[in-house]
Amino acid sequence: MNIALWIVQALLALAFFGAGVMKLTAPIDELLQNGMAFVEHVPALLVRFIGLSEVAGAVGLILPAATRIKPRLTPLAGALLALVMLLAVGTHLLMADLHFAPALILGALSAFVAWGRLRKAPILPRR
Repeated sequence: MNIALWIVQALLALAFFGAGVMKLTAPIDELLQNGMAFVEHVPALLVRFIGLSEVAGAVGLILPAATRIKPRLTPLAGALLALVMLLAVGTHLLMADLHFAPALILGALSAFVAWGRLRKAPILPRR
C-alpha cells in the first residue's frame, strides 16, 4: 500500500504542479485556447489562485511525507485537492461541459491519498 500511495502521490504532484504553474504563468487567453473554458467565466485572480492552490497541493503531497516533517499535511493536501477537483467537476457541469472525467479521476486519486495516508499507511513524524 505504501508503494502504491507513493506512486499516486508522485503522479498527482506532477499533474497538479504542471497545471498549477500553467494557471499561474500563462496569459488567460492562452489558457482559454488550451481548452480551459472556465477561465472566460471567472476573474483572472481566481484562475491564478486555483493555480497557486494546485502548486501548493502538489508540494504538500510530497514534501511533508518525504521529509517526515509534519507528515499529517500530506493527507490534508490530498483532501483539499480532492475538494478542488470536486469543485472543478461542479464547474464543468454548470457550464454543460461533459469533459469532467480528468477532474473526477484526479479528485478520486487525491481522496485515495488522503484516506491512505491517514488510515492505511500513515507516515510517522521524525523523532
